[in-house]
Amino acid sequence: MIDEKKAIFTIGVAAQMLSVHPRTLRIYEQEGLVTPMRKGKWRYYTMNDIKWIECLREMIHEHGVSIAAVKKLLQYTPCWNITDCPFEKRKECTAFMSNGLIPKKIDKQKSRKVQNLS
Repeated sequence: MIDEKKAIFTIGVAAQMLSVHPRTLRIYEQEGLVTPMRKGKWRYYTMNDIKWIECLREMIHEHGVSIAAVKKLLQYTPCWNITDCPFEKRKECTAFMSNGLIPKKIDKQKSRKVQNLS
């Protein structure tokens, strides 16, 4: 299992994983939307960075939100409110999970219902 917070992917590998050109990742960095770890001239991305960029690309390409609009919106609301992510997708989102907004009681109740049905 990969440590999601460990910066291990070079820009080339990250770009390949995301099916984008490395220039796209540089643009996101210039715009302040992602901050990869730097070692000299090399950029290293974490799995969390990869997940965030996937979400960012969804906002831009599937929802038609410009980079400038994403930056402005993120000042006022978390990304999951912009893209209206379903809860199942949010549970895998590190930004959502680290925010402490997970309704733990609901999650526990759901798992109890599933156990009772089995």
